[in-house]
Amino acid sequence: MALNVSFEFFPPKTDEAEQTLWKAIRRLEPLNPSFVSVTYGAGGSTRERTHATVKRIVEETRLKPAAHLTCVGATKDEVDAVIRDYWDAGVRHIVALRGDMPDMGAYAPTPGGYGSTPELIEGIRAIGAFEVSVSCYPEKHPDTPTLDADIDLLKRKIDAGATRAITQFAFDTDAHIRFLERARRLGVKVPVVPGIMPTTNFKGIQRMAARCGASVPMWLRERFEGLDDDLETRKLIAATVAAEQVERLQAIGFDNFHFYTLNQADLTYAICRILGIKPGDKPLEAAA
Repeated sequence: MALNVSFEFFPPKTDEAEQTLWKAIRRLEPLNPSFVSVTYGAGGSTRERTHATVKRIVEETRLKPAAHLTCVGATKDEVDAVIRDYWDAGVRHIVALRGDMPDMGAYAPTPGGYGSTPELIEGIRAIGAFEVSVSCYPEKHPDTPTLDADIDLLKRKIDAGATRAITQFAFDTDAHIRFLERARRLGVKVPVVPGIMPTTNFKGIQRMAARCGASVPMWLRERFEGLDDDLETRKLIAATVAAEQVERLQAIGFDNFHFYTLNQADLTYAICRILGIKPGDKPLEAAA
């Protein structure tokens, strides 16, 4: 079964970080991903940098960018202006998210803004024929009481016009499998794309996992134990863990994977090569 991959980047906050980002983009571009996405910071804190990065990808690469868009910190008119700006720039794919508050506290809708992700999706589709990807959570979102409630929200996103669901990273591969089975039973028909998190910074991943409700299995902790000063070994372990997870998910029927690159191109590139993805390969949708 052929693999189809997409890559996620985050926008730079400094000139040095921008150089790192574009080195990562150029490194991964030859792998012909189906699309690349560019994130927002909490509360839309990197909104302008995200817009600038997406536009530059359109203008200077062969890649198809998907722009993240959130409800936080902006009115409907302001968000709609961003959507139209993306359309005018040639962007046809948006990742629609509720977003996190600047202080990572409890979510509160912006006065005069979109109150939920389904409402945001309806606004996007009213402006243009965008492809719309949304998030989903194999171990449920921290703000949601149950997994079934999470899946019900995902269904409302799909009813509003979403065409793809990308999962939060989960190192427990069985969580991806259980989530897909449950989502299909409850009527979710769109493609569900596992989010894969390759990283050499295990302590950083533990912090991220705690914020988003993802579990960190003991076996993974043990693999990285005692390697704080051994970057090269951490790289090998990170690549192996990610490739093994993709191969297991592929074996049970997944064929699309979204890599949270953290702008670390070499690690993601190595994983793709382990999986047999080479420069010049066509993405699955282009080969069909």
